[in-house]
Amino acid sequence: QVQLVETGGGVVQPGGLLRLSCAASGKILSINTMAWYRQAPGKERELVAVITNGGITNYADSVKGRFTISRDNAKNTVDLQMNILKPEDTAVYYCNGDGVREVGRIGRYVYWGQGTQVTVSS
Repeated sequence: QVQLVETGGGVVQPGGLLRLSCAASGKILSINTMAWYRQAPGKERELVAVITNGGITNYADSVKGRFTISRDNAKNTVDLQMNILKPEDTAVYYCNGDGVREVGRIGRYVYWGQGTQVTVSS
């Protein structure tokens, strides 16, 4: 079984910055894409940023130019650097691993982290 664990959430003032990290553990052969999603109260979960194992990235329009996603394929980690944070960035942020291949298991699987709270407030 694969586990994703996020760290780095917290409370920050508008204009501030935070860095989220996610580490995937288990008998992992490879992970196709890793991504960050977020869910604000009363809203649906939305994609924030995604990165392929080849390093291709894509961002939600609302975070372009402010957030940067990066990953270390050898360590199965993905980070999200969040700059110039706004109150509307307040949400629970979830790490996602898609197309996960595991030792001794056929197929590809999707895994989610437990989420980490990010609050942007003065």
